[in-house]
Amino acid sequence: MTFPVIGVVGGGQLARMMAPPAVELGLELRVLAEAPGVSATAAVAHATVGDYTSLEDLLVFAEGVDVLTFDHEHVPGGHLRALEAAGVNVQPRPVALQHAQDKLIMRAAVDRLGLPNPRWSSVSSPDELREFGGAVGWPVVLKTPRGGYDGKGVRIIASADDADNAADWFDGSALLAEEKVAFTRELSALVARSPSGEARAWPVVHSIQVDGVCDEVIAPAQDLSPEQGQAVAEAALRIADELGVTGVMAMELFEVPGSEHGFLINELAMRPHNSGHWTMDGSVTSQFEQHLRAVLDLPLGDPSLAGGVVVMKNILGGDNPELYSAFPKALQAEPAAKIHTYGKSVRPGRKIGHVNAMGLRGETPAQIARRAERAAAILRDGCETRKEEQ
Repeated sequence: MTFPVIGVVGGGQLARMMAPPAVELGLELRVLAEAPGVSATAAVAHATVGDYTSLEDLLVFAEGVDVLTFDHEHVPGGHLRALEAAGVNVQPRPVALQHAQDKLIMRAAVDRLGLPNPRWSSVSSPDELREFGGAVGWPVVLKTPRGGYDGKGVRIIASADDADNAADWFDGSALLAEEKVAFTRELSALVARSPSGEARAWPVVHSIQVDGVCDEVIAPAQDLSPEQGQAVAEAALRIADELGVTGVMAMELFEVPGSEHGFLINELAMRPHNSGHWTMDGSVTSQFEQHLRAVLDLPLGDPSLAGGVVVMKNILGGDNPELYSAFPKALQAEPAAKIHTYGKSVRPGRKIGHVNAMGLRGETPAQIARRAERAAAILRDGCETRKEEQ
């Protein structure tokens, strides 16, 4: 029996974490890696080094694969359309993926669907930025439409006088200006959709950001009413359906109590997402298995919680340059924690892994979070540090 071959463009940790469910399902996973030795190369049998901005490299890589999918959203849109025109099964399709590649296109689509956006505008000069800020109130958020992630490509403009300080960002192309939302917390809705239209949603989660980087995720989001959770999930499912998304999609959002919908949509990602890493241990079907199922148009798995509350804690590079040296201490300190590493060298602030902690009997979410933080801190710094008791 011949099993399908899935090609993944990008050799980062997301491609790496697709490998175990691919093996379990009997699928062959091939990766187009940016360089030798990047995260995914140690996890797959077939890793080719190539340039995702080269159409020739992409076409060569796509030969012999049944479906082409992605570890990131940075492949040029023209290349994606050329691949599709050449008969490559690209999932998600370029017509959908553009909404995750370009924030201006995404904002316009959310408006078109009548879903809750922050007030926003396309601006091409400091004068247009000042006009927008005068209309919505200062401060405002200025974003590069393409390429930004983990807080990169984002600038807070405090006042009209501050607009000229962003002049270096204006190079003739439009930027995205948004009102600075007064939110109570950030949430994330993760869904998956197959080409045939089957779609599933995981529970809505609370995502905690530090310096623009996802630090911790609590699943499910606590104190979120069932009605609000359903409204958020339905918005994400509607976006996935209306835009023709295939695979996993994350809808990041701001919780804004008292507003018309109770939330505003922040950004979209059309691939497995940091806010879904908890599903590897805390959900019946992980986001990585679900992504593989979805792009192959297989029946989707159950996204329900496998147990109670789950907390995911990112491990960022810190004082410990030898990650494995701290494993004995971390595993002994928190034997119920699940540690996932990305095969990356340690640099300060770099995402090098994450810890999932599932709730034990009678534990509160704060206690679960402290266990995840304890294991992550030992790995990060080589010694135990703890958050202050709440």
